[in-house]
Amino acid sequence: MKSGFVSLLGRPNAGKSTLLNRLVGSKIAIVADTPQTTREVIQGVVTRDDAQIVFLDSPGIHEPRNSLNRRMMHEVKAALDARDLLVLVVDATASFGAGDAHAIDLIRAANTPAVVALNKIDRLPRKDLLLPLIDRYRQLLAFEDYLPISALTGEGVEALTAVLVARLPEGPQYFPADHLTDQPLRHLAAELIREKVIHATREEVPHAAAVAIDQFEEGRRLLRIAATIYVERAGQKGIIIGAGGERLKQVGTQAREELEALTGRKIFLDLHVKVRPEWRESESFLAALDWRRQLGGEP
Repeated sequence: MKSGFVSLLGRPNAGKSTLLNRLVGSKIAIVADTPQTTREVIQGVVTRDDAQIVFLDSPGIHEPRNSLNRRMMHEVKAALDARDLLVLVVDATASFGAGDAHAIDLIRAANTPAVVALNKIDRLPRKDLLLPLIDRYRQLLAFEDYLPISALTGEGVEALTAVLVARLPEGPQYFPADHLTDQPLRHLAAELIREKVIHATREEVPHAAAVAIDQFEEGRRLLRIAATIYVERAGQKGIIIGAGGERLKQVGTQAREELEALTGRKIFLDLHVKVRPEWRESESFLAALDWRRQLGGEP
């Protein structure tokens, strides 16, 4: 039996969360085209007959400009510690930039074996366009391997998994075979609501939106959830609510339907929107949103 911990790293919008969902075979990380959608490390566990891989999806590597961003980059750096392998997820359709160089610097400093997953190959007109990109990464750091993948279609993902298993040490099975993530359903519900807000809004609203669960009552057939969507300005609140409350209703309907599909239970979802100026700079508010701290884990 082989087992180990593997962190997924990369620039915002490289497709790390889509890849995590594909690897695990279930949606445990929210996905959006908006940069910095992932705000914390998300655990996803893949169990096979011969191996168990504990994946850690981290926020996109970026320049921190507020307390929330600094917390996110702290999560990135934490994802580099005491890992068996690192996977640098690269958007193969994007030009090499400062963020890519910074990611390589972080991996070099971690001194942990790493592979490059060249993602979004389904968008490339020709696969030979990958060769100059692979050559550039090869010159910058001695990666273990370079694998073209499409997290969206699944192409190359099994090959990536096989490469990772081959490089993992022998070890125990850390979690039961049916364990997919350490996230409690309460937190996943908040994240799914935030995902629907991101999809329904535009411009600055996704970055300024946070979701707190106020009530979470689980019954055998019915799950009652009351949640508050926090934004920083009154104008953002108006955008989320929409004309006659239609956009908030759309957000609620989409979140409820996905949660019902996920849990197999009926969901009663009550959503409200409140303005909390500069919440991204409030350490106390950010701590209150941290579900690991709420459960007595590491902040």
